[in-house]
Amino acid sequence: MKFRTGIAPLAAALICGITLTARADVPPPPDIAASSYLLVDAGSNQVLVEHEAHTQLPPASLTKIMTTYVAGEAIDAGHVKLTDSVPVSVHAWQAEGSRMFIREGTEVPLSDLLRGIIIQSGNDASIAVAEYIGGSEDAFANMMNQQAEKLGLKDSYFINATGLPAEGHHTTAWDLAQLSRALINNHPTMYAMYAERTFRFNNIDQTNRNRLLWRDRSVDGIKTGHTEEAGFCLVASAIRDNMRLISVVMGTKDDNARMDESQKLIAYGFRHFETRELYGAGVVLKQNEVFYGDEDTVDLGLATPAVVTFPRGRYGDLKAELEVPKILEAPYESGVEVGRLRLTLDDKPLYEAPLVTLKPVAQAGVFSRMSDFIYLFFRELFGDD
Repeated sequence: MKFRTGIAPLAAALICGITLTARADVPPPPDIAASSYLLVDAGSNQVLVEHEAHTQLPPASLTKIMTTYVAGEAIDAGHVKLTDSVPVSVHAWQAEGSRMFIREGTEVPLSDLLRGIIIQSGNDASIAVAEYIGGSEDAFANMMNQQAEKLGLKDSYFINATGLPAEGHHTTAWDLAQLSRALINNHPTMYAMYAERTFRFNNIDQTNRNRLLWRDRSVDGIKTGHTEEAGFCLVASAIRDNMRLISVVMGTKDDNARMDESQKLIAYGFRHFETRELYGAGVVLKQNEVFYGDEDTVDLGLATPAVVTFPRGRYGDLKAELEVPKILEAPYESGVEVGRLRLTLDDKPLYEAPLVTLKPVAQAGVFSRMSDFIYLFFRELFGDD
């Protein structure tokens, strides 16, 4: 098939898996003392730094990010409310590991339990929420896996709501970053709890285990995790000048290390990269000639905003190209992919997105179609000129 190409106004969307740090004009990332780590831009989903990001590892209490995500889904669906009183079972009360110290036989507001999960990393609170929403922790784990499938987390599987060691319970740095991104975007009220530094329950002041909340004011989440098997882990997120980064470190040696290594990644990302929305969804990038339609042209653009991450100071060097078939033939519905939009920097690919029709074009009448057919026949016979 022949294509019509040309330089367009800057616009594009993500090609997953391209890492910008490979470029010569960006200093190499810092050495990170972790078995797996990842830094992504939350807006573009662009990978900035990665190491073993798709290796399945035990997530420890990072599991609870999914626990709260499922709770957020249940709240949004109207199945439960933050003001609900949740009964505490013996199973929840006897939970091992970190706890918020709820008592069997009592009832606790769901909002308090969620803060107990997020701030105190309470296994007892996680089980109580799982039992209330799912009926049992096993049933809730099935809900967690259903959400993982919906979110495209291909390398994650959850056995419980706490992250306590269990055979087959695993995830990856990439999946955790995608889960955190979904939590931030889909459940902002829930995510706001992750920024809370302290929580008082049963006359006990509980302090958020994510000490980056004190070290860096731009950090507003998200979750620590630790077991002997998993090591010390942290998913962190920070926002500066409307640019949000998500870092994941897994398998560090201690609490200080997970904080230090996360801070290195975040500082590196903000120092050397910037993110911009170059075009919004529905912006006309090209009016293209169309045949056999009741209109002579069709508007082409993007179905989703063009959010791009690139080395800081290189905005003027970005180049975009539209690739469209030489002949477009109506009819078209709105939103039909008819071409591609590609963005490059230094002749290397950065992003690619479908170019879609922004409005429908109906099929023309028989005489108009016949006229176009004759025109195209002779154009093909004698060339465009």
